[in-house]
Amino acid sequence: MSLAMTPTQRLDLSLPAANGLRRGFTTGSAATAAAAAALRLLLRGEMPGHVTIRLPDDLTLDIPVQNVRLTDAGAYAEVVKDGGDDPDATHGATLWVTVVPNGGGHMTFHAGEGVGTVTAPGIRVPVGEPAINPVPREMLRRAALDLAGHEGFAVTVGCLNGAEIARKTFNPRLGILGGISILGTTGIVEPMSLEAYAASVEVYARVAVHARPDAVVFTPGKLGRDYARDTLNVPPQAIVQMSNFVGAALDALQGALAETGHPLPLLLVAGHPGKLAKVLNGDWNTHSGHSGMAMNVLARVAAGLGVEGETVRALAEANTVDACVTLLAGHERGPEVWQETARQVARTLHERAPGVGHVRVALFALDGTGLGEAEA
Repeated sequence: MSLAMTPTQRLDLSLPAANGLRRGFTTGSAATAAAAAALRLLLRGEMPGHVTIRLPDDLTLDIPVQNVRLTDAGAYAEVVKDGGDDPDATHGATLWVTVVPNGGGHMTFHAGEGVGTVTAPGIRVPVGEPAINPVPREMLRRAALDLAGHEGFAVTVGCLNGAEIARKTFNPRLGILGGISILGTTGIVEPMSLEAYAASVEVYARVAVHARPDAVVFTPGKLGRDYARDTLNVPPQAIVQMSNFVGAALDALQGALAETGHPLPLLLVAGHPGKLAKVLNGDWNTHSGHSGMAMNVLARVAAGLGVEGETVRALAEANTVDACVTLLAGHERGPEVWQETARQVARTLHERAPGVGHVRVALFALDGTGLGEAEA
C-alpha cells in the first residue's frame, strides 16, 4: 500500500508497507491523538477509545487512546506510541497530553514530565521552548481547529519515563534536557528493517535499471523525492527512497547494473547533509542508532579548505547539522564548504557503485533550500 493517496483518505496501518513490514506512527501523531481525545471529552462529553487525526499530507489515521479523563481545569488523555516494525527508543512509550482553555486565540505549548526542553540553539524550536517540533505543533493546532473551531488552548505534552527513554537518544547531545522530543514530519513511521528494506530497494533498483533511464535518483526521504519529482520531473520508477540504508541501496544498484549489463549514465543522490555527509565517516547505515552525527564532517571539510579556525571549531561544536547550516549561511565561504562536502560525498558513493557513469550529490536544508551540488 502506497502513501501516495488521495487527500482525506484513511491510512490503514494494518496493511503492510511495500517491504512487507508494518508501519507505525510518530510521537507527534501520538500527542495529537491524545490531545484530540482530551478535547472531545472537554468539549463534547465524549469518552473515545480511539480518535481519527489528520496527518500533514491530509491523510487520516485512527489511533487508540486510553485513560481519557477530566482534570480540574481541562482534560487529559494517553496514547501508547506504536513504531510498527521499526521500533526506536520511544516504541511502546506512553505519551500524555492535557488541554486547558487559555482564553486566547493562540495555542501555547508546554513540556510535561518526560518531554524535554530546548537549551541550546540549532534545533528547529527556540531555546527555552518544549521540544515539540514544528510539524507536531501544527498537527496539534489543526486538531483543535477541527474540534473547537479555534486553537485557544494550553497544551502540555509529557511521556511516562521519558527522561530515562531520552538517555537512549541523541537528545542530551542536542541540548534537549529532561525528556524525549515530540517528532515527525509525516506523522508515520515507515518500517526500515535492514534486511527487508534492502530487499525492497533491490527490487526498486532493478526495475529502474531495466527501464534504462538516463538517471536514477536515490534519496533518504521527502526532500530529495520532492526535488526529483517536482523540479527535475524524474518519473516515479526512477526515484528510490533508500531511507537510512545508503550502503545497501548502492550495493543493490551495483548488483542490478552487473546483472542487466545496462549502462546508467547518472546517479543523483539528493537529501539533507545530516544524512548524506555521514558516509564520509564510514557510516553506511545513517540511522541515529547506527551512526554518529555529521558536524565533524563539515568541520573537517572546512578545515581542509583553509577556513579559519574559529569557524571550524564552531562547526565541530554545533549541536546539529541544522545549526551548521545557519552558521554557514552567514559565512562568505559557506557555499564552498557545501560544494566540497557534496563533491566528497559523491566521490565516496561512486567508489561503492563504480558501475554508474557519474554520481551527482545535491544537498538541501530542511526548508528545501539548495546548499550545494557536485559530481564525481
